[in-house]
Amino acid sequence: MTLRARSGRPVEEITVERVVAGELTAEDLRVHPDTLRAQAEVAAAHGNPQLAANLRRAAEMTALSDERLLAIYEALRPGRSTRAELLAIVAELEESGAATTAAMVREAIAGGAERGLLADP
Repeated sequence: MTLRARSGRPVEEITVERVVAGELTAEDLRVHPDTLRAQAEVAAAHGNPQLAANLRRAAEMTALSDERLLAIYEALRPGRSTRAELLAIVAELEESGAATTAAMVREAIAGGAERGLLADP
C-alpha cells in the first residue's frame, strides 16, 4: 500500500522544502483514512486492539469537517447535551458511515446517563 495524504499526494512527495516553497496545501498535510486503517491493522496484528479501534474511528472522522468534529467534541462534554441531542449526533454519524464512532457516542450516552452527566435528567 502506498501511503498518501488526504489530497492523494504520495507521502514521499511531502517535504519541508515543498512546504517552505508553498507547493503544498493543507490537504497535503492531512492524513488519508486509508493510512489510518492500515495503521489500525498493524496495531491489531501487534496485539493492541484499543489503538486499532481508535485509529479506525479516526479514519471515519476524517470525513467530518474540523468545525463539525469540534462541535461533536463540545457536545460530548459533561452537561452540554441532552440524550436527544446526542442521539441526533449518533444518527448523523451512522448516516455518514461512521459506525464505530457512532457506537462510541452511544457508549458515552449510556455512561453519561449513569453518572448524571447529560443535560437532561
